[in-house]
Amino acid sequence: MSGGDSGSNSGFGSYLRLLRTPGGAALALWGVVGRFPIAMRSIATLLLVTAVTGSLGRAGAVAAVMLVAQGLVSPVLGRLADRLSQRRVLLTACAAHGVAMTGLLASVLLHAPLWLLVVAAVATGCTSVSFTSFMRARWAALVDKDRLRAAYALESMLDETIFLLGPLLVTVLASAVHPAAGLVACAVLTTTGSIAVALHRASEPTPEPTAGKPAERAPRAISVPGVRVLMAAYAGMGFLLGAVDVTMVAFAKGLGSPGLGGVFLSLTAVGSLAAGAVYGAVDWRLPQSRLLAITALVLALGALPLAFAGSGLVMGLFAVVAGLAIAPALITGSTLLESLAPKGSLSEGFSWLASAGALGIALGTAAGGRLAELGTFEHAAWAAVGGGVVALGLSVAGQSALRATGRDARPVAGVAVVEH
Repeated sequence: MSGGDSGSNSGFGSYLRLLRTPGGAALALWGVVGRFPIAMRSIATLLLVTAVTGSLGRAGAVAAVMLVAQGLVSPVLGRLADRLSQRRVLLTACAAHGVAMTGLLASVLLHAPLWLLVVAAVATGCTSVSFTSFMRARWAALVDKDRLRAAYALESMLDETIFLLGPLLVTVLASAVHPAAGLVACAVLTTTGSIAVALHRASEPTPEPTAGKPAERAPRAISVPGVRVLMAAYAGMGFLLGAVDVTMVAFAKGLGSPGLGGVFLSLTAVGSLAAGAVYGAVDWRLPQSRLLAITALVLALGALPLAFAGSGLVMGLFAVVAGLAIAPALITGSTLLESLAPKGSLSEGFSWLASAGALGIALGTAAGGRLAELGTFEHAAWAAVGGGVVALGLSVAGQSALRATGRDARPVAGVAVVEH
């Protein structure tokens, strides 16, 4: 590797050069606006439903089905974006999302029965595009391949910033304005960001035509073995992240200071943000497939000390360490997907990664919570390490598939592509 800052695509100056790219600063700005609700929507739903109904269990159920619906539908919306254009999908989805969000707000405030809340939550989730996935596909269309590492690093840093500020913004709005203010803000931000990004023509990925014989159509991203390996590795990483969150919350609860859980989680995000900034500024010479295995290893090792934290100060330090490999792993995964996914399937491919990661987080949170409940926070920490080991094993075992390239892949003439 080379870490100097003299090269045009390395060093911390690479981020400024990226933003100076025609359309780069506007894309980054509106991308942040559009995906801010990712870190707000679930918490806003929890706060509103709890405030109106007094039931945390009901609030959790509504928030959960919304997330599951989004995870299931995101790859479908990504596929449609690849076929029809991101602009059409973003504009249509944000209009439908506004209607669904209005329905969710009305059903909660009017004390509708649980089944109606669930229906409204499903509709809200199904109309929520994977904004992060769409943005990464847009950067691939806007800049050349040499600048993609910096672009994906910037995206990861912005994600961490969003997850630092989003929950705080929702909490302030819900407590200082109205319990529904958080969800209203989500609707406004989603609509504004979606329209602005949809109209950003410079970064619009070229849609893959649907006309012609099936054999002439681009294969789906999930049909590529390397993409499936990457999805499985992402699920393992997500499991680790979900279990790490539970570990820190359980540790803070054990100290008798539940509020410290949020502090520990913020410190993890700080570690991830700092490491992502450094990682993206370095011109790595190792193959991306090998870097994925290395970052997965560091991710698992970073979670290991959490099981041995003996005080709040030590846990705070370990929280930063646990976050050091998060952004680098995600940057590497994004770079790998760009080379693995067939031409015209990037939006779908990134959506599959996001869904796999979200599924892993959900499973890690559930498993970690159960283990912490039956034992102590240490058990949740070991579960997190297990998720990292799984991601590492999959990354190592799938090296041959991850080294393949599918950007220019096309079905063999005369062989139809099976549509799932």
